[in-house]
Amino acid sequence: MALPKRRLSHARQGNRRAHVALSAPAVMECPQCNSPKLSHQACSVCGTYNDRTVVDVDAIAKKKADKSKGQQ
Repeated sequence: MALPKRRLSHARQGNRRAHVALSAPAVMECPQCNSPKLSHQACSVCGTYNDRTVVDVDAIAKKKADKSKGQQ
């Protein structure tokens, strides 16, 4: 297995790690309900994407409520 011949300086180590930083998520405003949402994803509040309703949010909320009611 290969081993380094010399110790790496702090400058070289920092140069290597220059691209390791995390980037902030791309958050935008939903055009329908004006709530924050991730870009290129359906809105979790109203269920729209690209001016179309793609997720039935009411059915998901009802299903979740029925499931929690059954566990009690």
